[in-house]
Amino acid sequence: MGSDPKLTLIELPGNYGICRLDPSSQIPSWAFLSPYYTVAHTPDELSIFTSEEVIPEGVRCERGWRCLRIEGVFDFALVGNLAKILKVLSDAQISNLAISTFDTDYILVKSENFLASVDVLKKSGYGVKALSSTNVSSMLDRVKRP
Repeated sequence: MGSDPKLTLIELPGNYGICRLDPSSQIPSWAFLSPYYTVAHTPDELSIFTSEEVIPEGVRCERGWRCLRIEGVFDFALVGNLAKILKVLSDAQISNLAISTFDTDYILVKSENFLASVDVLKKSGYGVKALSSTNVSSMLDRVKRP
């Protein structure tokens, strides 16, 4: 991994799911009930990443994901931060997915591999910390419930 400074990852609370809907579907209101959600639309699908607890039964979904957020805001000119983290996980045979936003990146691993993921990341020099309960309460207060 070299001598470059390692990043810190923040553990997001709860479990998440990745849903697949028909590309002609409207974005369902339940998708927005989580403090963290992402919607991606292509000609082939409508994908929604959101808290597992808000996903209705019967929706085609891969449940049981945990999420880590890379701490900080990153310039688009920075190269390789996400790739290095994903390589650490891949080298440990830990399946992973990534979601990128304007400011940062999120890494998803299956719940049953979460502790192993944290362990291998820490052994590789990355910091991993839990999201503070104050931040969790603040996020939940901003989520509009029906």
